[in-house]
Amino acid sequence: MLLEVTEDVTSSASGGPQTMFALLGATTLVLVAGVPWMLPAAAGGTNLKSPQNVEVYIVDDTFILRWDGSSPSVRNVTFSADYQTLENDTWLKLPGCQSIANTKCNFSSLKLNIYEEIKLRIRAEKGNNTSPWHYVDSFTLFGKAQIGPPKVHLEAEDKAIIINITPPGTKGRGMWSLDSSSFTYSLEIWKNSSSGDRRTETVYPRDKIYKLSPETTYCLKVKARLLPRKIGVFSPVYCIKTTVENKLPPPENIQVDAENRIYVLKWDYAYENVTFQAQWLHAYLKKIPGDNSDKWKQIPNCENVRTTQCVFPKNTFRKGIYLIRVRASDGNTTSVWSNEEKFDTQFQITLLPPVIAMKSTNDVSLRVYISATEEPENRAMNHPYPLTYEIVFWENTSNAERKIVDKRTDFTFPKLKPLTAYCVKARALIQDEKWNKSSVFSDTVCEKTKPGNTSKTWLIAGVCAALLSIPVVVYVMKLLCRCIGYVFFPSSKPPSAIDEYFSEQPLRNLLLFTSEEQTERCFIIENTNTIIAIEETHQTDGEHKKYNSQTSQDSGNYSNEDESSESKLSEEFVHQETE
Repeated sequence: MLLEVTEDVTSSASGGPQTMFALLGATTLVLVAGVPWMLPAAAGGTNLKSPQNVEVYIVDDTFILRWDGSSPSVRNVTFSADYQTLENDTWLKLPGCQSIANTKCNFSSLKLNIYEEIKLRIRAEKGNNTSPWHYVDSFTLFGKAQIGPPKVHLEAEDKAIIINITPPGTKGRGMWSLDSSSFTYSLEIWKNSSSGDRRTETVYPRDKIYKLSPETTYCLKVKARLLPRKIGVFSPVYCIKTTVENKLPPPENIQVDAENRIYVLKWDYAYENVTFQAQWLHAYLKKIPGDNSDKWKQIPNCENVRTTQCVFPKNTFRKGIYLIRVRASDGNTTSVWSNEEKFDTQFQITLLPPVIAMKSTNDVSLRVYISATEEPENRAMNHPYPLTYEIVFWENTSNAERKIVDKRTDFTFPKLKPLTAYCVKARALIQDEKWNKSSVFSDTVCEKTKPGNTSKTWLIAGVCAALLSIPVVVYVMKLLCRCIGYVFFPSSKPPSAIDEYFSEQPLRNLLLFTSEEQTERCFIIENTNTIIAIEETHQTDGEHKKYNSQTSQDSGNYSNEDESSESKLSEEFVHQETE
């Protein structure tokens, strides 16, 4: 058309100015008419809007990118996405998300490290026209991933249901390839006839749900969990009916006791004339998905036993956690396996009572030392978990007890009574969230406290008091002796007040004892005749004196006539001698 106009204008050029104006007008008309047709092509990139509300949705190994599209009035619009890793600055095409007509795409075929951060961008396209890119914040595939529902397979018994769980994701590869054995599973189970009464349990990938009723339909659903924060969604609901009750019930109350170098496995059973079989399994195998029924092993000396217990050596198990189960058989019928009892060798030990030593200190205190009991090989028992001790302390003459629970092995009981006997006993404990084990109490040990500083103080005070009291006692004794002497042994000398009134010798003699009375002096005369006469006279006078003494006892007065007669005779003898 433009060519035709040009040719027309050229051929008419010789026609003058009118022809020139006609040419300009035709050209302007063509340009104006062509503007509306070019705008969409020239402005196509600005009219297409970027995708909105872009989300990355990852469940197990399925990666989905979703978004909201452009205006519905715009047709034939497709979408394309790119990705970029931190190690590579180049934007690469996201597989499965190129020229997508829908508002989602699956990029599960992308082979990347699930822990590596990536970025995404997406835009709308129509022909040669594109919208601006919409960028998604960086993320990791593992961080965005959600745990999907596990697959469940059920087997029925009379009073239990065996459950087999297949972990979410692709087995051996994919998102959870490193965590398949780390999943924990919780289920909700209920009778099909009652949707209100539901029971929640934590189970292993292959486990058994006990305490059910025979010939009853139960329904359940399971979800997986990966600690600490990832929790999956529930599986579909599965239902199964339990079987008819078995004629031979399984053993109950399984327990293991340790005694020196052996283990004693015990259980309860009401029927007689049956035999029992016991098996063990490593507990960690329960966490591994799949069938582990062929991994159970026979416990030595615990096959075809007719008693409700069996004994096997400790070296049967190394250190670890095991599961033990028992079943009964009467020859024709075999019961199902009992509940699986967890058995930890580190806790299946016999706690022996500790050894106690007690010592009295100088500050009226008692110090208690606790040590572990030695094994027969004369070595102390080593426990994998710290022991706690319960100490009971009391005064020997009292029933009031003081209890202390502590991990220490050295205790001091202060501020006790001096010279008092106290007693103590103790036992060992293992206290844990799952375990509670204790030994018997040790032998009672008694000790007497020392006098202490208080007794010494009183002793010193008593000695000082005794020393200070000696002069007082001496003075009192002296005073007492003086009083006794005054009363029973008075002095021969009268008091001065009386003595001055009796100054004459005859009056004073009345107050003196006989021992101090004055006596006459005697002389020896050579004239024997005179002496004889004197003796005779003296004898006569003596008899007279005796008579006077006897006759004067009643009056209390004594005669002094003999003394005057003797004085006269002495004078006569002196006179004769002088002549």
